[in-house]
Amino acid sequence: MSSTATLSPPAPGTSSPAPADQRWTPRLWGTLLVLCAVLFLDGLDVSMVGVTLPAIQSDLGLSTATLQWIVSAYVLGYGGLLLLGGRTADLLGRRRVLLIALAVFAGASVLGGLVEDGTLLIATRFVKGLAAAFTAPAGLSILTTTFREGPVRNRALGIYTVFGASGFSSGLILGGLLTEIDWRVTFLLPAPLAVLALIAGLRLIPRDGARNPGGYDVLGAATSTGALLLLVFTVVNAPEAGWTSLRTLGSLALVVALAAAFVIAERTVAHPLVRLGIFANRSLVRADLTAMAVSGGYLSFQFIVALYLQNVLGWSPLQMALSLLPAGVIVASSGPVVGRLITRYGTRRLIALGMVAFVAAYALFLRAGPEPEFLTVILPTALLLGLGFALSFSALNVQATNGVADDEQGLASGLVQSSFQVGGAIALAVTSAVVGGGAIEPGRLPDTFVPAIGLVTAISLLGLLAAVLGRRPGRHAGNRATREDDRYLVSEGAA
Repeated sequence: MSSTATLSPPAPGTSSPAPADQRWTPRLWGTLLVLCAVLFLDGLDVSMVGVTLPAIQSDLGLSTATLQWIVSAYVLGYGGLLLLGGRTADLLGRRRVLLIALAVFAGASVLGGLVEDGTLLIATRFVKGLAAAFTAPAGLSILTTTFREGPVRNRALGIYTVFGASGFSSGLILGGLLTEIDWRVTFLLPAPLAVLALIAGLRLIPRDGARNPGGYDVLGAATSTGALLLLVFTVVNAPEAGWTSLRTLGSLALVVALAAAFVIAERTVAHPLVRLGIFANRSLVRADLTAMAVSGGYLSFQFIVALYLQNVLGWSPLQMALSLLPAGVIVASSGPVVGRLITRYGTRRLIALGMVAFVAAYALFLRAGPEPEFLTVILPTALLLGLGFALSFSALNVQATNGVADDEQGLASGLVQSSFQVGGAIALAVTSAVVGGGAIEPGRLPDTFVPAIGLVTAISLLGLLAAVLGRRPGRHAGNRATREDDRYLVSEGAA
């Protein structure tokens, strides 16, 4: 990137897009760091909870199917309301929405650490996911409207995703350490960090300008969220009720009806939650589909590996955290170069290579047995996972938001983040249904282990197909200014 490229945020009270000539001022760095801190909290919270699952199961006496709701409730609140969160940020102001939701996140963190009942714990996780559904698109759209398309935005997104990876890797270690004390401490920790980010955001993030015209699509939000919640609930309970039972088939029919109602609503309401025409952007669609596979595969794998390492191998939460730490370290250390790689090679190549790494990681873990095989299975898997995230995560966010008008950046950001969460919720529900059918005993690999890991591998293969879908052969990689999906990555960008 040219040393003369500069960045400066809009003055408080304005809503002008990022100027052509920008400078990295202290105020701008402060804005970026606040946004990074919010993403850091998301990664921290998800990874800490993943490590604590066996301890929660033992303390509260939860079944495997119920246990997955501790993860799924967060993912559902997050994914189910992300589209509304992105639209709300566009209408009410991104700064305002970000800070209010961050305060809710802090409050829900405190409640989650104090409850004694599994159902109440799941409820607090849903509220935290709901809050994240508003912080995520607001934060990402603040970033994408502050940093100009091209190398400058790529660099900012590279820094941004480093903090997400750092939150994840830090959460693994902190989750392992704090679970040794009490798993509730892991739920309390994000609260003071969120308060600090809130105070810094009040001082550093520029005030919102004039509100965008438009209204709320309550029907669209209700039907989309209802369809997602019912789908996951149906999949989780299908093994017990029977896949061909009247209850399961009726629930699935209702899911289809709600999804159809959502599409009809978006085509007819004056101010739709999702302008369906945005899906004419094929690179955005590819990014969203691939994001579903990335999150679905990884959240499902983390659920399986937490039970495997702690319940089958008898490892402590800290041992588990350290075994997966290399993945977070790779992603965190890749931040300074990812932006340059995207600018040079384009998003599609990096995403495809990342998906290949994910497929290889999960396929390798099929070799895991009842005895620990750290050097030959666990460590290589963690390294491949880190490589997959390093190559694909930033590139997916860039691909999903490039070429989108500023007044729809909240929508585009909400769509890609929603895809991560929806994919995670659905895949985790299916995976937990598979895992829940087998007993988990120390020193014995459950019969459902190989089918579950095979399912995760297949999900990633589908993501790889989505990443390369529509690829046109014969177009030289070096001519990125003319490549269809990377045409917005050249330094001049699109208007």
